[in-house]
Amino acid sequence: MEEVRPSEDRVVSLEIEDGVAQVKAGSDKVYEPTLLLPPKKRSLLRMFLACMVSGGIQYGWALQLSLLSPYAQTLGIPHQFVSLTWICGPIAGFVMQPLVGYYSDRCTARMGRRRPFILAGCLIICLSVSTKLIFHLYMICYRFVLIHPAVQVLMIGFSADLGRRFGDTKEHCGTTTTSPRWAAAAVYIVGFWFLDFANNTVQGPARAMMADLSAGDYGPNVGQAIFAVWMAIGNILGYTAGANGKWHQWFPWLKTAACCDACANLKGAFLTAVVLIAISMTVTMYLADEKQLDKADVEAASGRGFISVFGDLFNSLKNMPPVMYKVLTVTFVTWLAWFPFLQYDTDWMGREVYHGVPLGPKADVYNEGIREGAIGLLLCSVVLGVTSFLIPTLCRKLTSKVVWSISNFMVFGIMTAMVILGLVSTKGYNASLTAGLTGPNHTIKALALTLFALIGIPQAVLFSVPWAVASELTTQEDGGGQGLAIGVLNIAIVVPQLIISLTAGPIDKAFGKDNTPAFGIGGAFAFICAVLALVLLPKTRGTSNAVMAGGH
Repeated sequence: MEEVRPSEDRVVSLEIEDGVAQVKAGSDKVYEPTLLLPPKKRSLLRMFLACMVSGGIQYGWALQLSLLSPYAQTLGIPHQFVSLTWICGPIAGFVMQPLVGYYSDRCTARMGRRRPFILAGCLIICLSVSTKLIFHLYMICYRFVLIHPAVQVLMIGFSADLGRRFGDTKEHCGTTTTSPRWAAAAVYIVGFWFLDFANNTVQGPARAMMADLSAGDYGPNVGQAIFAVWMAIGNILGYTAGANGKWHQWFPWLKTAACCDACANLKGAFLTAVVLIAISMTVTMYLADEKQLDKADVEAASGRGFISVFGDLFNSLKNMPPVMYKVLTVTFVTWLAWFPFLQYDTDWMGREVYHGVPLGPKADVYNEGIREGAIGLLLCSVVLGVTSFLIPTLCRKLTSKVVWSISNFMVFGIMTAMVILGLVSTKGYNASLTAGLTGPNHTIKALALTLFALIGIPQAVLFSVPWAVASELTTQEDGGGQGLAIGVLNIAIVVPQLIISLTAGPIDKAFGKDNTPAFGIGGAFAFICAVLALVLLPKTRGTSNAVMAGGH
């Protein structure tokens, strides 16, 4: 090692930056040569905490998945049309994640590439929900609604109150009524769109950031496993909030003439999202030590603005290596299998297992089933969290393709069991035999909760392995294209969601069997995907920057 001997000026400091030692004198002159030191490796704990924001966002997703399909039906939206309210999810994912991924790959902000987008998305969500709270308090105190351009916010929790103000039925929510509330439904759908667009603004950059931070030290499977663990934590908290039936007791001011116990519970659960997102965002912003991207390293874009983003996105699709097309194909079929469950899980518990309906005399039984379904999803999330810790080891030993395939065989088995259980519980959907049934058979309920818990194992794979495989296949870009790569992969997720959203309702109406047809279709796609994963996917293990040979 060459010794540094400054010949003039008194040495006053030795500064180390990115593993490079620089000797500076009183004149601020930097002496060469420099002393090269190995870069400091990030601790796993710091990486884990840096991903906390994904848990806060997942809390909101958990509330959506467990509560909103049932809530939409209480507003009068028929079961066969509920799937159409979920169209906003795939559209938001298709537009926002590639758009945000593109710009975050090229962002040269001082705080890094991903954190500016995470900050903006979280602030939108928190401001929206906080404004709803202020808006609702104003209604309580002054007994009228203030309409102002600033109130362009998520109003899912308060849609029933607003619908009443905008001309819906004046019946008290405590009466037995089946009258639809179309104004409330319209407010609810607008709020749903705001929520999905804001969530997608955060989730894509958060996942890309974990790919960036883990690429050099631990490999993509570790980064995506951390992301999946936080998703599990967010799910556990979100489903716990959804299963809690005491929000209206703790905060009685949430109840109004248009919004009784179940609706007030939904309000309370959504308002807690503001606190969790604010805390998790603060921790991520502080601990995610992103480096500022040098403007010289940003490739010249082919154009400017919105059109350029999607031009580059489809150019990326066109120029991808052939193996990535296989990954996209398997991802596409995987989500065809999963989306029916994600859309109808708690509704299945309320209808098929508890024999309730959203409106009328059996509404209370239905709501009890929804809360029980949220408990089932809580068990699912616990299993998901535990399994996430095992994913990197399983992928190293078995390869990612085998793990992905096994998970889909499990989904096939669980979906098939749910179809059979639903048919047994409803006695083949024979209305004359089930008309007098109220509440669940205890054995069937226990089996249903067991299935909900078991599906957490393949869900841990769903939330980590596809992203890790895509990340590993794009590491030749040194992390610079992770955001756009995730945007490309996201297309293979949102398109099947859109297909299911558009077709689930007509299929439901054609068969007249509630959720069973959708679950049966999901099971069939899961079996197909299990075979495709073995045939098409490359042999990646998430431990290096190279794809193993022989991946066919």
